[in-house]
Amino acid sequence: MRRVSERLARLPGSVTMAISGRARQLTAEGRQVISFGAGEPDFPTPEHITAAAARAAHDPANHHYTSNAGLPPVREAVAEYTRRFSGVEVDASEVVITNGAKQAVFQTFAALVDPGDEVLMPSPYWVTYPAGIELFGGVPVPIETGVDAGFKVTADDLEAARTPKTKLLVFVSPSNPTGAVYTADEARAIGEWAMENDVWVMADEIYQRLVYFTDVAPSIAGVTPRMENFVLVNGVAKSYAMTGWRVGWMVGPKDVIDAAERHQSHATSNVANIAQCAALAALTGSQETVDEMRRAFDSRRKLMFSLTSEIPGVTVSEPEGAFYLYPDVSEAIAGRFDSSASLASALLEEAYVAVVPGESFGTPGYIRLSYATGEDEIRAGMERIAGFLAR
Repeated sequence: MRRVSERLARLPGSVTMAISGRARQLTAEGRQVISFGAGEPDFPTPEHITAAAARAAHDPANHHYTSNAGLPPVREAVAEYTRRFSGVEVDASEVVITNGAKQAVFQTFAALVDPGDEVLMPSPYWVTYPAGIELFGGVPVPIETGVDAGFKVTADDLEAARTPKTKLLVFVSPSNPTGAVYTADEARAIGEWAMENDVWVMADEIYQRLVYFTDVAPSIAGVTPRMENFVLVNGVAKSYAMTGWRVGWMVGPKDVIDAAERHQSHATSNVANIAQCAALAALTGSQETVDEMRRAFDSRRKLMFSLTSEIPGVTVSEPEGAFYLYPDVSEAIAGRFDSSASLASALLEEAYVAVVPGESFGTPGYIRLSYATGEDEIRAGMERIAGFLAR
């Protein structure tokens, strides 16, 4: 008898989590590891948020089960946040609070994808998307992009890949791993294509406020008039340095949201009430810390882009959002390593620098570098990488 289900036996582990784990292990062994692998801010959660959580912990009302879809004030705050930053008018009943944005991604696939449905997925893509699609029986359909296209797809690219089985498009702006940001016109063209062809759009907006050439990344649902076939995924993790608090959300039409709530009622019940209260303080309190972190990320972005651009054999485009660079290292490793995965392994084990290989994102020959770390670490880490490649 098979001990593990075929479905989960096929499910790959998260490469980014594996790299982070190995980096922690080396650090525990006394190695001075510099990590460019982390997909989380290195800042502490702002004090007014942790203070709200402390108060909530002492309130007996938070010691019990609450609504599966989330605390009513939190759902209302998310609806207002969505109106403000995505430009989409929604009601609190069209919001489900989830255990991080990752659960919102999985529940969107659970709500929309049936076995055999094809899901268009611009490449490079975040490692979790294909795993979630396949878990619910869907078929991931990567759409290749590249540096020349700014790592962005067009409506024509999507139309060329569309078939009668196409059900959903995964739309991510700003992008993990490339930092690419779609303009309002680019997003609108894709939104109109999706409406014309009855294709759903899951818009992952978790990095929407971490942009460096505008105030907020345009939301495809906000810039496309009368768009209804969408689910917006977001959360407090990136903008408020709250990755460990595990509070995200999904916003969309009520029938889809109701289905997701039913799924959540069986899977996890409600998100931890203390974390929800912390998220409420983040969404409704001062936004000054968001701007402070963004300014720090912008300075780090410029530094890492400059240092990466100087390495022979490495090609990199300037990111416009999130906190990642995605350089092409294929020329630098030619004849030395058989893949960017091999390079990433050697960098970690020999130079003690953690990066994520492009194979994880569907594009061999690249590595992802996170600049969610201090400028001293960026200088030291890039010096190690440059020295390693020059050997």
